[in-house]
Amino acid sequence: MGMKDFMNGSVYIRLKYRAKIKPNQPILLKDIANIIGHDDVTEKVGELVLGEFSKDKDVFILDVSVVLQTIFRHYPELSMDTYGPAQTIIEVVRVRKKVSKAGFIVVWLILFVGAAFAIMNFHEDVSMRQMHERLYYMITGVHSHHPLVFQIPYSIGLGLGMILFFNHIFKKKFNDEPSPMEVEMFNYQQELDQYLIMKENKMYSSFLDDD
Repeated sequence: MGMKDFMNGSVYIRLKYRAKIKPNQPILLKDIANIIGHDDVTEKVGELVLGEFSKDKDVFILDVSVVLQTIFRHYPELSMDTYGPAQTIIEVVRVRKKVSKAGFIVVWLILFVGAAFAIMNFHEDVSMRQMHERLYYMITGVHSHHPLVFQIPYSIGLGLGMILFFNHIFKKKFNDEPSPMEVEMFNYQQELDQYLIMKENKMYSSFLDDD
């Protein structure tokens, strides 16, 4: 493709909703957007540097206007069109230290004991033991303070029910359906991203008002 044909070409850009970059590397357009057009056009445009990563932040917002200004600065005759999100959330992926086995065991024990106390307190509040005793008396006609025939299957079923409910056993999933925890984490991430975008827009509006 000649230079004239290149400058008269068209390119369509769709920002990714969220992108990840490594520290100490420039932000390239191809890393944060999907570019559609002639191969020569997309290759050259994709290599444009939009900026450097922020050493003070792990997450920041890049507006589509920055992308358009960068392309226009280098290729003013190029026809551009955008669709999709107006901003992309860029996350700086830093190398994290591995968690020690001792720390993992301590956290696991704290969570295990906390969950056990929560379950026991719940059963005490709803009088689960008395219910098992009454159910045992209704079926057998005998009073028993330790109806293990109900308590043992109930305890096993409680654990199995939690595994099926969260659709996880360690790292293994039973099916592709998201668990309630994954849905809640997704909703939390969506709300967090929306907050970051609104905060960035508010800061940008304040900057324009000051000017």
